[in-house]
Amino acid sequence: MAKIKKAYFCQSCGTQSAKWVGKCPSCGEWNTFVEEVIRKGGEEAVPSVGGGASIRVKPQKIEEVSYHTEHRFSSASGELDRVLGGGIVPGSVVLVGGEPGIGKSTLLLQVALRMTGKKILYVSGEESEQQIRMRADRIGMRNKDVFVLTSTRTDEIIRFMDEMKPALLVVDSIQTLVTASLDSSAGSVSQIRETASELHRYAKTRGIPVFLIGHITKEGQLAGPKVLEHMVDTVLHFEGDRNYGYRIVRSVKNRFGSTHELGIYEMQDNGLREVANPSEILLSQREDNMSGIAIAATLEGLRPMLIEMQALVSNAAFGTPQRSSTGMDLRRMNMLLAVLEKRSGFRMASKDVFLNVAGGIRVDDPALDMAVIVAVLSSERDLPIGQKDAFAGEVGLSGEIRAVNRIDQRISEAEKLGFQRMFISTYNRKGVATTGKNMEIITVSRVEELWRKLFV
Repeated sequence: MAKIKKAYFCQSCGTQSAKWVGKCPSCGEWNTFVEEVIRKGGEEAVPSVGGGASIRVKPQKIEEVSYHTEHRFSSASGELDRVLGGGIVPGSVVLVGGEPGIGKSTLLLQVALRMTGKKILYVSGEESEQQIRMRADRIGMRNKDVFVLTSTRTDEIIRFMDEMKPALLVVDSIQTLVTASLDSSAGSVSQIRETASELHRYAKTRGIPVFLIGHITKEGQLAGPKVLEHMVDTVLHFEGDRNYGYRIVRSVKNRFGSTHELGIYEMQDNGLREVANPSEILLSQREDNMSGIAIAATLEGLRPMLIEMQALVSNAAFGTPQRSSTGMDLRRMNMLLAVLEKRSGFRMASKDVFLNVAGGIRVDDPALDMAVIVAVLSSERDLPIGQKDAFAGEVGLSGEIRAVNRIDQRISEAEKLGFQRMFISTYNRKGVATTGKNMEIITVSRVEELWRKLFV
């Protein structure tokens, strides 16, 4: 009987070791190595590229390499097409990750049901055919060309794909698949790596796009080896707050488009509804002016939108003040409070400060700095801000208001929604065409000047 080959793999990063070690030498995590069978006994190893085999490929000059523009086709979802860079590229592999129950399966099943006229194979290793049919009835869409397969073996999936020749493959999820060449359990590092590699090779050779749904760990990272994210062409994060109905598809890797795009959906009883104008849903409807609320003009990829920054400042009840931020980096907020304390003379060391981005989304645009400063000062002095005022500017460590990119798009979005005044950096003045605008453009260079023009 042939000897079974085994090895130890790190469950965090996928590093392979011949023996068990306590601390992973690659990622530094402790107690993450587990033993896995990597090849059945009696099977021959995969031959290497060398070893005397004839090599048919040869190097060529880069000027002589022929290429053609990738022909994309629509996913029948404008928001998903935006994140993918204009549509689905044939032969691409897309990995979609997110929290359990956030709506990953609903999103891809809805995309499959909307793509009429194209044959779709939906493979599920977690749900039965009846469960998928119940979700399809709830969504209320019909597509007679969608086929459901409940299997976890990659050889069966590839065999059915050869028979059906679908235009798109959806796998829910990659952690449930197993390959016949390995004896390890489903969801292990070796199984995820090998099954993803088989589907990746099939997608590239046959030109069939593949969507893979992936689980995430308790730290928020995609479960499995890091090589999984390197292997695929696109990595999408499907995120959102359970207390809100909005879901965001964010691209963190895209070989065929920008990684700064996002798509916004609203979760409803009959599925996910696309949000074409996110500024209207991210701005609260209020009749009276209230302190601590400022409107920031931000950019996500090519999409400008206005979001509402809410701040609450109060005297600290204990010796150490509380600092909390929802939707924005807490370290960034602490830096802005230090600038107010050191450069502008506002006493924030003994204040509790709570910051919130309305709508349950998370934004990392530096142009939010001016709106955060204004919201904090408004709450601290209990002075309301005009409902028709918008802000876009980055705050430096010396208290200066720095310029932000693509200011014209931010101003146009604010003007379209009826805002009357826009506060920007003085250094953005050259890039703004002030003629023909129906709103007042106010330029400031420092935080003290912003305070004087807004509140004094």
